[in-house]
Amino acid sequence: MRCLVTGATGYIGGRLVGRLLAEGHRVRCLTRSAGRLRDLPWVGQVEVVEADTLNPASLPAAMADVDVVYYLVHALGTGPTFEETDRRSAVAIGDAAREAGVGRIVYLGGLTPDVPDEALSPHLRSRHEVGELLLASGVPTAVLQAAMIIGSGSASFEMLRYLTERLPAMITPRWVRSRIQPIAVRDVLRYLVGCATLPADVHRRFDIGGPDVLTYREMMQRYAAAAGLPRRVIVPVPVLTPRLSALWVNVVTPVPSRIARPLVASLVHEVVCDEHDIAAYVPDPPEGLLGFDRAVELALAKIRDHDVETRWSGATWPDAPSDPLPTDPAWAGGSLYTDDRRTPVEAPVDALWRVIEGIGGEHGWYSFPLAWAVRGWLDRLVGGVGLRRGRRDPNVLHVGEALDFWRVEEREPRRL
Repeated sequence: MRCLVTGATGYIGGRLVGRLLAEGHRVRCLTRSAGRLRDLPWVGQVEVVEADTLNPASLPAAMADVDVVYYLVHALGTGPTFEETDRRSAVAIGDAAREAGVGRIVYLGGLTPDVPDEALSPHLRSRHEVGELLLASGVPTAVLQAAMIIGSGSASFEMLRYLTERLPAMITPRWVRSRIQPIAVRDVLRYLVGCATLPADVHRRFDIGGPDVLTYREMMQRYAAAAGLPRRVIVPVPVLTPRLSALWVNVVTPVPSRIARPLVASLVHEVVCDEHDIAAYVPDPPEGLLGFDRAVELALAKIRDHDVETRWSGATWPDAPSDPLPTDPAWAGGSLYTDDRRTPVEAPVDALWRVIEGIGGEHGWYSFPLAWAVRGWLDRLVGGVGLRRGRRDPNVLHVGEALDFWRVEEREPRRL
């Protein structure tokens, strides 16, 4: 089948493409900036089309001759209007898919608790609404609803990881008592791939989750055990609001407050699967779904081996890093300033390039390390990511990837 993947530079989309190719599907990737895909390992095996889900006129070419559309785009962290942005994008995709005769839409949304819409966090409410809009598009649609995804590089996992590793004792918000049904990223991807061949009459939501139902506090303790850390002292208190919790997460973890806030707000309610009907169409593997402990072990192994395929920070910038932000005023312009310095060096080109490409992250900065540390703290004080975001891989960079508080605009190996 020919599959169109939106959000191919994101955390899930970047992993899904390789799995679809391995299953023999033909893949077309929709992106606003083709340059962001050029360093990815599978780019030579896919068709790349530049389009924008917020520009309906750009979508017909992307949808031509497509059997399945994977809709993996959402506006988390892009400002106070993200719900309207999500709405416009979903409607445009649904309309374009219907007009092009697409056979199926597959959407990965959030597991929604059984509460009135007004009680949901804006993040969960928007995810639910996007699913409704796609189901109403006139195209057979499968909406997969997941709670917390456990995998190396996911924002939810990074939040859990850093909170547990950096705080041996903590006063926590009361939402650490909420029950959650996490799912391993490997199982999420298996379900997504399986949905490509669903029968045409399947048009519904599916809850997807792993075999364990745990509180966030239990997950922190079990993460500590898997990571070889002492048991954590966790004292829940009722006074930390989701907003204050997000600021706390921003200080302790690499996840900035604009991303942490919707994640935290989603933890206020219990998110547990009501059904497991997806197994009738995508059977569980013989060994069963991955449990929480095993998913954590695999994620930590990937991190230790520097084998993290994608990371949450790679999905937070839709265009070239130097382009104006959606929140920039019209007069801000799009100027790019270049600092060009030249120094003669007596070293092989390949050896020098390895040093240059390895800058930042766990390797640190090669000059004025104290000044860079101060720069990182100043960035955190004004709501930035500081130095804690680090890198996906300590030795290899791709265009568009995060590098501490920078982002890679261009990469030209061996050109010094």
